[in-house]
Amino acid sequence: MTNRPRNRAIWLVPCAVAGILALGISQVSRAADDPREWLEKMNKALATRNYDGTFFHLSEGRVETMRIVHRVRAGRVTERLLSLDGSGREFVRNNDELTCYLPDQHTVLVEPRQDRGPFLGSLPQFGAEVNQFYQIEALANSRILGRAARVIAVTPKDQFRFGYRLWLDENTAMPLKTQLFDSRGQVIEQILFARLDMPDTIADSDLTPAVHTEGMRWIRQGARDFASPALSAYRASELPPGFRLTVSGAQTLGGATVPATHLVYSDGLATVSVFVEAQPGEGGDPKAANTSDKPAAPPEPPMQGLARVGSGFAYSTVVQGHQVTAVGEVPAQTVEFIAHSVKAGAALPTH
Repeated sequence: MTNRPRNRAIWLVPCAVAGILALGISQVSRAADDPREWLEKMNKALATRNYDGTFFHLSEGRVETMRIVHRVRAGRVTERLLSLDGSGREFVRNNDELTCYLPDQHTVLVEPRQDRGPFLGSLPQFGAEVNQFYQIEALANSRILGRAARVIAVTPKDQFRFGYRLWLDENTAMPLKTQLFDSRGQVIEQILFARLDMPDTIADSDLTPAVHTEGMRWIRQGARDFASPALSAYRASELPPGFRLTVSGAQTLGGATVPATHLVYSDGLATVSVFVEAQPGEGGDPKAANTSDKPAAPPEPPMQGLARVGSGFAYSTVVQGHQVTAVGEVPAQTVEFIAHSVKAGAALPTH
């Protein structure tokens, strides 16, 4: 595992969820004590309530203190997530646009956010089909921050996905503590709130970033309507049990001039994004060609191998001359399995 795949993979992940456990799970209404009903209540609270909290994010032996502010006003959602120590990063979402302030990289990244779920609830909706791959159960009630809490476990049945334990406030269904764990029950990542307020109103000043952006590089990356025909032909020919193609589109990565194919595979809970990038000079914008007297810098060699990205993994390889990267909050073998199966003109898997 090298630093280069890890650094490159940062551009391949929606920046707001890097290092933040996504918790939103939803399903149809059931009995009040059914654990799925509590997961639905949590998802609704995260999306519709005002809240301002401070939490500890524990991952890979490191602890970072974060603040989350979420406001819903006149149907418009504004959020701010900031690191109170460490990187000093801030993320601000105004409805469908996300701005990532990365002072440790001297960069501001602006990207569309098609998923309008809250920062703490950006997993896909919990579909009925996941019963085949996860066990959902209520555990013994507990207390967090002096509040009574319902404890829900979502446990994977195989090695291709992670599971969750959630401590939900008895009165509001807000998550007070969450854990991400593997198929052996080992905790990979944890979020623990030290303070959680739910005010009626939140001031604009609480949603304004404090990062000084003078001298920082601004990058806009966004979805495009199409990739090149050559890239659009790529699909995964095999998938881990339960995963299926849910999104097929294109996205411009970093300073690239040609959009990459973006594929999303999901089992109804876990999600893996696959990016197939153009070869140097393939379909590029003529206006972006080198016009100076200096020779163009040689292209970087392709990435190869596994990298840890937040609480998940990224795996990069080269397929028919194209860089292929699979990234997601799943075990390493899942992203490696999917990346190795990508090929041009692959028939869609039936499972």
